[in-house]
Amino acid sequence: MYGTSDLSTTQSVSLHSDFSLLSILSKGKLIDPNYMDWMRNLKMNLQYKGKEYVLEKPLVEIDHCTASTIKEVASYNKHSDDATKVAYIMVATIKPELATFYEDYWPYGTSLDLTKNFQKNVRQERYKVVKSLMECMFKEGEFVCAHIQKMQRYVGKLQRLNLPFEEELDIDLVLNSLPPSYDQFVLTYHLNNMETTLTQLHNLLETI
Repeated sequence: MYGTSDLSTTQSVSLHSDFSLLSILSKGKLIDPNYMDWMRNLKMNLQYKGKEYVLEKPLVEIDHCTASTIKEVASYNKHSDDATKVAYIMVATIKPELATFYEDYWPYGTSLDLTKNFQKNVRQERYKVVKSLMECMFKEGEFVCAHIQKMQRYVGKLQRLNLPFEEELDIDLVLNSLPPSYDQFVLTYHLNNMETTLTQLHNLLETI
């Protein structure tokens, strides 16, 4: 594994030309809510650089004193060099308490551990947001605009937690949130097989 001295050396190894990713990710350091976005950006940029493999393949040490072929040594050296650079970037773009923990990890181990820990946290957070969304019911006398905006904020949180939403589901959730006084509207909407956007539904509800 690499250590602090390795990271210091790595800082001088063409990071400016090879990893504009560093400046991109460091603007939004990894914290619990943005794990999915952080990992997605990391993988996309590493894939573009041809270095994503260091997240998926462990670095297997070789004994340079044995009869390793020139090809094996070259492959190991490249993997080690790429992994050291990516490790520096990962440590530099996560919050300090995590950076301290992972500073001696190779990217493969860091990726496995982060995925295990953060996916559990994301799952718990997603459940809380889904629960709040399902409990978001339109109250008599409330402004339609305020209600729909509130629901959309929950949907936006779920999307950021890697749970995509089709607009039809958005519309179904809004219709389901309406009080009994809107039962006739909901019945007419379905009987007429109305196909609207969320904005159009919003406008229809505003006219009632």
